[in-house]
Amino acid sequence: MFERFSFHPFIIEALHHLKFHKPTPIQERVIPAVLRGESVIGQSQTGTGKTHAYLLPIIERIDPHVEEVQAVITAPTRELATQIYHEVLKITKFCPNDHRITARCFVGGTDKLRSIEKLKTQPHIVIGTPGRVYDLVREQALFVHTARMLVIDEADVMLDMGFITDVDQVAGRMPEDLQMLVFSATIPEKLKPFLKKYMEHPTHIHIAPKQVAAPAIQHILIPLRHRDRLQLLHDILVSYNPYLAIVFVNTRKTADEVANGLIEKGLKVGVLHGDLTPRERKKMMKAIRDLQFQYIVATDLAARGIDIEGVSHVINYELPADLDFYVHRTGRTGRAGYAGMATTIYEPSDQHALVKLEKKGIHFLHRDFRHGEWIELDAWNGRKKEKKDEVEQLVEKIAKKQKKVKPGYKKKLREQLKKQRAKKK
Repeated sequence: MFERFSFHPFIIEALHHLKFHKPTPIQERVIPAVLRGESVIGQSQTGTGKTHAYLLPIIERIDPHVEEVQAVITAPTRELATQIYHEVLKITKFCPNDHRITARCFVGGTDKLRSIEKLKTQPHIVIGTPGRVYDLVREQALFVHTARMLVIDEADVMLDMGFITDVDQVAGRMPEDLQMLVFSATIPEKLKPFLKKYMEHPTHIHIAPKQVAAPAIQHILIPLRHRDRLQLLHDILVSYNPYLAIVFVNTRKTADEVANGLIEKGLKVGVLHGDLTPRERKKMMKAIRDLQFQYIVATDLAARGIDIEGVSHVINYELPADLDFYVHRTGRTGRAGYAGMATTIYEPSDQHALVKLEKKGIHFLHRDFRHGEWIELDAWNGRKKEKKDEVEQLVEKIAKKQKKVKPGYKKKLREQLKKQRAKKK
């Protein structure tokens, strides 16, 4: 129960309203460490409640009577930053009148002058993308020198996207006794010098996944077999008739081609990738959350951190080049204990990647969709089903020759075979 963390009553009220009854494993370990003022490096599987693991103790530690920035939360994408901001608002709206906690979200692609205008009064919590946050710091509109808590969410993605330099610039303007909270699926070698610079003795919290993929997800492989990939995808989607499906592709160009192709075939499709303008992306995320689409075609932008509710199916139009993204993609479904289905269209050239995924613990079912019907196939890798034992084979042979096999015959036959083997030994 969350009550044992001695949170303010308004936080407990918010948790009840959000129907959060029991802390997840990462929350169990991160919340006490953050409340004690420790710097933390946290690693956990997607969909494990990581965001609230740091948000709840940060909100608890904010002093509402001091009008200055006390916490900065950075995220690699505008969508993720906006999502975190809305999660903050879901809790702070329960603040009593004498305990008002303010939060602001600043992301790239928005009106900078309006952002500066909003900063005439400094918020308690700042959430944003590193570039925009640093921009506002340079403009001397945002004062981060008062903030003692800094969160770097999806740190490995920050590194890949080249944002660590901006984070470094922001962190360098914060107090020496900075409490840094870093969350990342992996800790690449290139990230370690940055962590060492700001974190002397961080608390490492690694929640090892019980399975590499969530247990509620069914993983299905469908062979392409020289068919038209777009037509096969369309047929699969129509057959599934999902509540909400995300189709993952590897490039922005492919995303547009697939989305347009499905729209021409009469499906209601949204598209999500990095070439959309900030306004288009914001509009698209709102439309997705309002369930205006049954199908979304997306690049891996949507695979990390962005929580789209109600995804019943994930389809890999093609396997990702980085196989870690298979787990992030399929982790968009089967969340919060609900069942999900992850389907991958594959070719013979994908065999090496599929072997690697199986070694990670993912079990694939092999199926095909032909002429409007689902067909069960033998194992994709050529392994045949387990052979029937010697007794079963003999009984089947006898049954073919004789019209009837007497009751108990199988048992007698098994005993005879045992005796014969014993004699041979």
